[in-house]
Amino acid sequence: MKTDTIFYRLFQEIPSIFFELIGESPELAQNYEFSSIEVKQTALRIDGVFLPKETTDNPIHFLEVQFQPDEDLYNRLFAEVFIYIRQNKPISNWKGVIIYPTRSVDIGNIENYQEFFLSQRVRVIYLDEIAETTSLPIGIATIKLIISKPDIAINQAKELINRTKQEVKSQPKQQQLLELIETILVYKLPKMKREEIESMFGLSDLKQTRFYQEALEEGLEQGLEQGLEQGRQEAKLNAVPGLVGLGLSQAQIAQVLNLSIDEVKKIVDKMSK
Repeated sequence: MKTDTIFYRLFQEIPSIFFELIGESPELAQNYEFSSIEVKQTALRIDGVFLPKETTDNPIHFLEVQFQPDEDLYNRLFAEVFIYIRQNKPISNWKGVIIYPTRSVDIGNIENYQEFFLSQRVRVIYLDEIAETTSLPIGIATIKLIISKPDIAINQAKELINRTKQEVKSQPKQQQLLELIETILVYKLPKMKREEIESMFGLSDLKQTRFYQEALEEGLEQGLEQGLEQGRQEAKLNAVPGLVGLGLSQAQIAQVLNLSIDEVKKIVDKMSK
């Protein structure tokens, strides 16, 4: 899974984190819809855009996550923005945010665009220059976990898990954050054993995360613990949410688990209620 994929999923599922990151009220997230936009009649695509849900004073936010050096980044980004504005003629004003892991990755030339940066219409955020995770809101601390070195990522993840359980009262949001932490760990530490992550999350928490899909094979043979004793079919159905979380389509999940599309769709529909 690419780093930018994790970011875009994070902002799509918990958009309040983006507004915390740029120093604005997380409550603003309810006024926006996060999506990607195809720039018509070009080969350009804007992958991260926060569009106001209604005609308000809230600006459009264009987002770029860049973890690899790219000399042409700013030329491409501004081209995408200006073509979008010409084609769509939005009433709302606009702003831009570029996220880098470190300042050293930012090698683009801003000479032709300095006014946008000086006016703060476009902002650059270097994740390694944000304060220590213990003093940050949980959402931003979760973002920081993405750039943590592997040898300290586990301890930071444990702290985040504990903070999430203690501080986040909304059960759906708590579960979203736990799943994101788990996803980041799997991305950063692909060789980490399932048992190790299981011990970090606690069995009851792990059963709700994507990583639990790795227990599917064990569950098919023995029945998953306490409630999956009906065997193979129920174990497959309980694996569906985990595969959805990994970004697989309903058709792909049906193929992997040897289920019908209708069976998968029923589970996905229940998840959205």
